Amino acid sequence: MARSIDYFFAPQSPWTYLGHARMVAMAEAAGAAVRVLPVDLGRVFPVSGGLPLARRAPQRQAYRLVELQRFAGFLGLPLVVQPRFFPVAGDDAARLVIAADLADGTSAALRLTAAVLSAVWAQERNIADAGVLCELLRESGLAPGLLQQSQSAAVQARYDAQTQEAIEAGIFGAPTYRVDGEIFWGQDRLDFLARKLAEA
Repeated sequence: MARSIDYFFAPQSPWTYLGHARMVAMAEAAGAAVRVLPVDLGRVFPVSGGLPLARRAPQRQAYRLVELQRFAGFLGLPLVVQPRFFPVAGDDAARLVIAADLADGTSAALRLTAAVLSAVWAQERNIADAGVLCELLRESGLAPGLLQQSQSAAVQARYDAQTQEAIEAGIFGAPTYRVDGEIFWGQDRLDFLARKLAEA
């Protein structure tokens, strides 16, 4: 039976960046569909005990940098651990991914998500800037008109609904993958996700 992965993420998350390509490859290998679900962590954190990076203890902030470098090296991915444009608001990029999904489907949304994540963590570009988002659409082979569509009430309603779905599902961070109601939090849980996808 073909499975479906609910892919909850924030487009400014470094951990989402580190796991994105592997998750996409796993889904393809398993023949699993993907629901592309960017969410607003600014609404998720207050109800789940999460804290924005700047409000975390210094020890946690320091270890986060170590882990980012460690995983990037292990995975062979380019990563600037303290990029020029971070922290950065991810809402406009999230809405753009939703607009791409609505207009062009899952593959387009996943492709744009990859471009957005790389823009932050490998290229030090500002994903809160409309000009950068237009460039990313072009680089992803998508229509520039999606930027205007991303500001529609329909896209905002879907963003709100996906965020509420995450809250109701007990999700508290990004990325989170969900299969058959089972939650896998973090790119370092992808091996468990692969095992789940391989179940009969």
